[in-house]
Amino acid sequence: MNVNKMLQGRRAKIFHGLAAGVAGALIALVFFAPGWLDRWEAKTWDWRVNLLAKPSPATQKIRLVMLDQNSLDWAREENGLSWPWPREVYGTIIRFCKRAGATSLIFDVLFTEPSKYGVADDRALASEVHDFENFVGAVFLSRKSGTEKKWPAAVPLPPLKIQGLDEWLARTGHQTFPRASFPVQELAKAAGSLANVHLNPDFDSVYRRAALFEVFDGKVLPSLALAGYLSDKRDMHLKISSGRFMLGEREIPVDSAGRAILNFRGPSGTHKSYSAASIMQSELRLQNNETPSVPLDDFKDAHVLFGFSAPGLYDLRPTPVSGVYPGVEISATMLDNLLADDFIRPVPPLPVVLITLIMVLLAGLATSRVSGFLPSVLIYILFICAPVVLCLMAYRLGFWMPLVVQETGVAVTLITAGLIYYTTEGRQKIFIKNAFKQYLSPDVIEQIIEHPDRLKLGGERKMLSIFFSDIEGFTGISEGLDPEALTHLLNVYLTAMTDIIHEEGGTVDKYEGDAIIAFWNAPLTQPDHATRCVRAALRCQAKLDEMRPSFRESLGKDLKMRIGINTGYAVVGNMGSHSRFDYTMIGDAVNLAARLEGINKQFGTYTLISQTTKEGMADAFPTREVSRVAVVGRKEPVVVHEPALPEDMNEQKQKTLAIFSKGLNLFYRGDFDHARSVFADIARHDPVAQVYVVKCTELLAGPPGDWQGVWVITTK
Repeated sequence: MNVNKMLQGRRAKIFHGLAAGVAGALIALVFFAPGWLDRWEAKTWDWRVNLLAKPSPATQKIRLVMLDQNSLDWAREENGLSWPWPREVYGTIIRFCKRAGATSLIFDVLFTEPSKYGVADDRALASEVHDFENFVGAVFLSRKSGTEKKWPAAVPLPPLKIQGLDEWLARTGHQTFPRASFPVQELAKAAGSLANVHLNPDFDSVYRRAALFEVFDGKVLPSLALAGYLSDKRDMHLKISSGRFMLGEREIPVDSAGRAILNFRGPSGTHKSYSAASIMQSELRLQNNETPSVPLDDFKDAHVLFGFSAPGLYDLRPTPVSGVYPGVEISATMLDNLLADDFIRPVPPLPVVLITLIMVLLAGLATSRVSGFLPSVLIYILFICAPVVLCLMAYRLGFWMPLVVQETGVAVTLITAGLIYYTTEGRQKIFIKNAFKQYLSPDVIEQIIEHPDRLKLGGERKMLSIFFSDIEGFTGISEGLDPEALTHLLNVYLTAMTDIIHEEGGTVDKYEGDAIIAFWNAPLTQPDHATRCVRAALRCQAKLDEMRPSFRESLGKDLKMRIGINTGYAVVGNMGSHSRFDYTMIGDAVNLAARLEGINKQFGTYTLISQTTKEGMADAFPTREVSRVAVVGRKEPVVVHEPALPEDMNEQKQKTLAIFSKGLNLFYRGDFDHARSVFADIARHDPVAQVYVVKCTELLAGPPGDWQGVWVITTK
């Protein structure tokens, strides 16, 4: 594969990756623009809030007084008070907050009907309200219900003015409320300010946002939280424009309905709360000069909100942090955000589009840069998780970064990339696997798939380490076996040997009956190919030693294998016809390896390697020089060696090899008589020495005329 083809292949992969990214971005944005992903986005937002919500420094400046079920039970059992309570009872809560030095007191309670206990009851509560300067009363605004369509003449006009309000209403088309329910006149006149208690949920009925203000009859009614915040800041300049509400110098992000995204602090109970009963009991104790159960310091300089949490009073609402959340705690969360100045800011659409494009294009490019199962899985996991991590980081920084559009884009990109891969490169890889699986190890196949530029189809001249093996006396063995037993024998034997060859990175060229032909350094380059080849041969011999007892039991004889190894240049590649070919090798180096396998018979050895193989593996394994042989078809003699495993080289073996080397040198010099006596000393336990004793005797009987120290092999 030349450089141009490599570059073309890489460009094609990059193009495919970018195409997948563009497809993912288009589909994601087509669903994002009309809001079709909003429902899923809301769910992922709720998950983020639940995971990351935490209190702010302002959380400790807020106190809740909850009219809970325990308070209702205490009032009924201890004081005989049925629901609704006389309104003068609430006066004890107001007096306690005033005595404690609370900054503001916000009542999330509607007193729209006269007390059933008479007008004196309303006046008693109004008197307590009047004495607390920063008291915030509740007004309920509605589209369909409510007794008032105009601001009541008896109720003081709200002092709140917002610059730019008329222009903002005209530009956004925000609808003002046509109806309202006000507190009874006594309370409406006594309150320091009135505020809107109405809250609108999102499209799925979950409360994630809240309006800072609403408009009724041209008058601005703040939310309970904003009214409480402004209770000691009455001169603060307010201004509204597109997307922002200015609170003095502070900017609050709002939508077209004037709603801000709430930064929830945690589940219900995050803001410190007290039961109404405990506050009333504490005030009664203080009036009797007794120690209160609730310390006054708990409420000093705090913003206090009073509301209902008893299930029967119907002020429980779903929020991201809880499916059952008291409405007064939503107002407490908004007040907390005002005090801490950390409302969640929505990321504008344009940055969302750009981030989505970048994310999906990177995902597409990443898929084009990797190959193989594990790297692809890692890329898929990385880019599926990347939008989640990005959006969690954005939340920590105070931003609502849309997640679902990014995940949709990434998912479509990865699926599209997978389909493109399957229809193009994937089919090529399947072809490679099918073409090479019979003679390459799975690891080598994966490397070829990952780097197909290393595979050159056709023939090339390359240095190889070549392996030939054959079972000794196999013809006689096969004649004594029925076909089933012979097939079983070959399958067991060939499987064991092939597994070792593959483990060492070898390529099986072919099987010829019991013979195995294999080579190293093709199709992938292996700098240590000679070492791998020799190690495979020694491991195969060791494995056959382990298997020999079972073969002996079934065959009645030992099974032994001869191996010849040579390293040299050969032509290797896919050879054959257009319809049928094999990945094989040819050349003189291949023939020599085959000759070395047969030469084992001459010397009583079972593994022989050439001089070039010995040089290629350096000192990876101990060897002994066996002979200089002249083989059929070659002019130059070949030095052959017998390798061994290091663990087999015990002291006796080393001594034997030293004696053999001495005898071999005498043999090379033509001193056959002296050589024979040296070989005879070790012939009992060295088959090669036995062969040399016989050879020396033959040469002494008929001395050669021109001795070159070469053993001539006359048979194949």
